[in-house]
Amino acid sequence: MCGNNMSVPLLAEAVTVSGVEKETAAVIFLHGLGDSGHGWADTLTGIRLPHVKFICPHAPPIPVTLNMKSMMPAWFDLMGLSPDSPEDESGIKKAAENIKAIIEHEARNGIPPNRIILGGFSQGGALSLYTALTCQHQLAGVVALSCWLPLHRSFPSASSGNKNLPILQCHGEMDAMIPVQFGAMTAEKLKSIVNPQMITFKTFPGLPHSSCPQKLNPYFSFY
Repeated sequence: MCGNNMSVPLLAEAVTVSGVEKETAAVIFLHGLGDSGHGWADTLTGIRLPHVKFICPHAPPIPVTLNMKSMMPAWFDLMGLSPDSPEDESGIKKAAENIKAIIEHEARNGIPPNRIILGGFSQGGALSLYTALTCQHQLAGVVALSCWLPLHRSFPSASSGNKNLPILQCHGEMDAMIPVQFGAMTAEKLKSIVNPQMITFKTFPGLPHSSCPQKLNPYFSFY
């Protein structure tokens, strides 16, 4: 059945904030390493629009190399946070397919992909970028907060060819975990994958590896 969330593993447990009117658009937002969808659902509720559904899935617990193989919620394994660190290619691709399954589910239930924004923070933002760029559908856009592009060396050849994908990248200038320079490098790489005018890169003075409402509010206004 199209309406059965159980057929999409991440949807079965996801936090969903429903619109108060007929839902014609959706935001799928992916949390960062060690987090869950609950906190972001609370944040997004504060800016929700009446016809927009917010879906905040939870990453499964896996051993994370960067944190001494500790089990924690993660979309894929992390070996390091520098641009030349080894990457969990199979884990990244599997996670992207799981997010694409949510997009397909929403499309079957009446919300077309061009009315779906994919967003995320840190590791979740990284996955949102990779998923959107490799998705067969043209999405409404991406909101990528304090993050990077996974498997960046595989692009632009790995891209599905959606050149007009709007991407908003936001990064705190005092981010010690993923330095703002990495965000700037990502923005330049993205300009080689999609039309450069589709890329907006905003930095926030004094902001560490965290988010703030100013990062999110303007992007949903077109909805």
